[in-house]
Amino acid sequence: MPELCRFRGIVIQIYYSDHARPHFHARHNEHSVTVGINDLVPYKGSLPSRDWRLVRAWAIARRHELLEAWERASLKQDPGKIDPLD
Repeated sequence: MPELCRFRGIVIQIYYSDHARPHFHARHNEHSVTVGINDLVPYKGSLPSRDWRLVRAWAIARRHELLEAWERASLKQDPGKIDPLD
């Protein structure tokens, strides 16, 4: 699974040719969450609240890039990298 970004120990990934609505995966230590890109609602798993706030802030700032990465990955292309939070 390609890694889009890594910040503060949190890893953001998108699977090639993944199913369902546009989404990304975030993990930190033993926690992981799957998040819809359009609504930024977690629909599988969870992160501690501090980590979730960071992931959500990152996703809000990078939503357009996330959608582009999703499109590339759905075509089995390299989704590329996305910058972390400043």
